[in-house]
Amino acid sequence: MQNGAGKVSLQNCDNLRSNGDRFRKGMLQFLELRGDTALRDWMLENTSSPNSMVDRITPRPTPDVAERVKAVTGFDDKAPVMGEKFIQWVIEDNFIAGRPAWEKVGAELVDSVHPYEEAKIRILNASHSCIAWAGTLVGLQYIHEGTKDMEIRALDDAYVTEDVIPCLTPNPLDLAKYRDIVLDRFSNPYIKDTNQRVAADGFSKLPGFIAPTISECFARGVDPDATAILPALFFRFLERWHESKLPYIHQDGVMDPGVAHAFSPRPIRSGPSPATSCCGAAWRARRCTVIAPEVTLVRTESARLVGRHARDVVQAARTVSELIRAGARYRSVRSDAWRGAVRFARQHTAPSDPLERHTQRQEMRRTLRTRAESA
Repeated sequence: MQNGAGKVSLQNCDNLRSNGDRFRKGMLQFLELRGDTALRDWMLENTSSPNSMVDRITPRPTPDVAERVKAVTGFDDKAPVMGEKFIQWVIEDNFIAGRPAWEKVGAELVDSVHPYEEAKIRILNASHSCIAWAGTLVGLQYIHEGTKDMEIRALDDAYVTEDVIPCLTPNPLDLAKYRDIVLDRFSNPYIKDTNQRVAADGFSKLPGFIAPTISECFARGVDPDATAILPALFFRFLERWHESKLPYIHQDGVMDPGVAHAFSPRPIRSGPSPATSCCGAAWRARRCTVIAPEVTLVRTESARLVGRHARDVVQAARTVSELIRAGARYRSVRSDAWRGAVRFARQHTAPSDPLERHTQRQEMRRTLRTRAESA
């Protein structure tokens, strides 16, 4: 600004939705709070902030990666990163003073990044979580193992085909082709992406990855049975965590353990418990009255886990759909884990502004803690 160098485009590469818009809004707000109106005004007139989206699976590197890099290159890399062969970089063509010819090296320059972001988040990210939760429940360690399990793959395929694609149509992408490419990428055995990594942070993923599709299905007058399987899997996964039966340490940056434990049956017993939770997709044999007098659900028995009993999972999905649709009628939810699905689907689509998202999470925690304590 002081040297009169002219206009400049500020390209954001953060792996966030609407990253350019969010950066611009935050920077302008920062300058406003600093009282630097001159720089703020200059930024408004002389800069642009194109949105972008990058897609490449980069699993947590294992210790042998550094050794392999050194063997091939001779360089002792202290922080090696591994990634799949596939890479996609989509950039909003919103440059105020020209731009490099990034399309010559494979980048896609588009009018709007939004449909590409939505496809990635709802098809790739949500599917990743679906396979990680389901794979963990059936005793698998890696994403490629779950993707190659035909029943788990069928659950995810149905979620994308029956609910996501209709929600995102029309779209500049061939969504069916994108779905197949994503599942093929997940099947790559050389990535060795773990269920532990992908299953993490479920409380953040439900509102951003899954709830929008549920809400839009209802807006179209369609029951989101296939999508409802995903929160069913998550809460079944959460129940395993509550019982200390997960094969790894579960990490969730926004999870309040006290609230999360309240989602599941209490206390833990060696035999069948009279819990009112409807969170299972692999059901135990017992009757339970759930939430309202007019709703009685019979939990059917399956000694095996979720992925081996797709019929039970479909029943779980239908149950979730019914609870979400009728959520306004249900007032008292003791330890019912589905209240999380109801709350996320009805009230929590992730806001784009980070401050709003933080405030939303804090409010959600307070509300759920209050409900858990009064249960």
